[in-house]
Amino acid sequence: MAKELSMLQYLCDGQLPSRRRQLQMVVSLSVPAVLAQLSTTIMQYIDAAMVGSLGANASASIGLVSSSTWLLGGWCTAAVTGFSVQVAQFSGAGEREKGRAVFCQSIIMAAVLGLTLALIGTGVSSFLPGWLGGKAEICGDASSYFFILCCALPSLQFRQLAGGMLQCSGDIKTPSVLNILMCGLDVLFNSLLIFPARHCALFGWRFLVPGAGLGVKGAALGTALADVVTACLMLYAACIRSEHLRLDRSCSWKPDPLCWKTAARVSVPLAFEHFILCSAQIAATHIVAPLGTVAIAANSLAVMAESLCYMPGGGIGTAATTLVGQSLGAGRRDMARRFARLSVLLGVSVMTVTGLWMFLLAPYIFTMLTPDPEVRLLGARVLRIEAFAEPLFAASIVTAGALRGAGDTKIPSLLNFFSMWGVRITTASFLAPRIGLYGVWIAMCAELCIRGVLFLIRLLREKWLDQILIAESISKNK
Repeated sequence: MAKELSMLQYLCDGQLPSRRRQLQMVVSLSVPAVLAQLSTTIMQYIDAAMVGSLGANASASIGLVSSSTWLLGGWCTAAVTGFSVQVAQFSGAGEREKGRAVFCQSIIMAAVLGLTLALIGTGVSSFLPGWLGGKAEICGDASSYFFILCCALPSLQFRQLAGGMLQCSGDIKTPSVLNILMCGLDVLFNSLLIFPARHCALFGWRFLVPGAGLGVKGAALGTALADVVTACLMLYAACIRSEHLRLDRSCSWKPDPLCWKTAARVSVPLAFEHFILCSAQIAATHIVAPLGTVAIAANSLAVMAESLCYMPGGGIGTAATTLVGQSLGAGRRDMARRFARLSVLLGVSVMTVTGLWMFLLAPYIFTMLTPDPEVRLLGARVLRIEAFAEPLFAASIVTAGALRGAGDTKIPSLLNFFSMWGVRITTASFLAPRIGLYGVWIAMCAELCIRGVLFLIRLLREKWLDQILIAESISKNK
């Protein structure tokens, strides 16, 4: 917490920290955020590894609806961002009470949106797998998996809300610790719900491990329960324990049109961006589905494996959002520019290394994820194709985080629309019927490289620095 306070002190005093000190600030916020991102990815690995032991059909059933679950989760994230960016800028401006008022408004949003998305998701769950092109043998499990996760969307919304608010107020440690705890809970609940009761041996001592034997349904229930517990703890940390966010009797629960309008300026383009990305993923799933169960399973597990590499970029992007938002809230364009560029450089460096490791370790990664030799071979090969795009993928991820801190989400959403639908989907549609799953991943690699170049151009032109500051806008209107 000391480092975060020194950051705010720099902003208040008008001082310019040294480059070394700037790097320390970026790293101090990035490391906990990276750990939080990795914990989420590890949960996916846990689910994939446990479900993968049930066979290719089980893995394919989860993979079939994974893009759809990401779409709903992305909308939750987008809604949170519109409010959390305001909190970041208010923190930089030293307006703690205004930040707390924004937090109150965001809780109302989370309750309404979480319930709405849950109702929509459960309503389409029965026919979604069939619409995506899944075969009859996997549609039942896919539908059940999606239904259960949709029921837990309100808890996901509140977990993301509380975690995002804590991060943008400068407390990244607490969400990180709680997300790591969620991984442990996921392992525990999954082991009890996926597999039937069985005897295990430890140091020569045999004992009975209880189990419900629910298979794919158990994986969804385990993840949902872990999410619910973590959401409760995250809300407690934000609403009661946080010095910056703690709610009291002075908080107004009456809807504030200005706050919601400001949030919408950030969240609506970001929600559109998530729709673009995830609908493209759904379209890609539709392209992959006719290639067979092995291709579906390999594609799903490869996407999951690749996420281990890009999650560090997501964590650094989270740090960039906080640092840029606080800098602009304090009127420090110079620090916002430096933090944005330094964060991108760090992200590219880290993901270049992780991309190299992904290329080298691809076969071993798939050995842990599935016992099916065909899935292992195909998944490792396509994963190696995408490894070449990791540096520029990092540039797009971290730049997007920095731009969000400035409230610049409209242009990035348009850039994503062009790259995903103009490059990835069109190229994959052409190549997949000819060279199978390899074509889908070649298209992905090309698109990620183009996206990275486009975002770097946006960053270096610096038009995002001319955005009307959110905190400043609210202050003027008052």
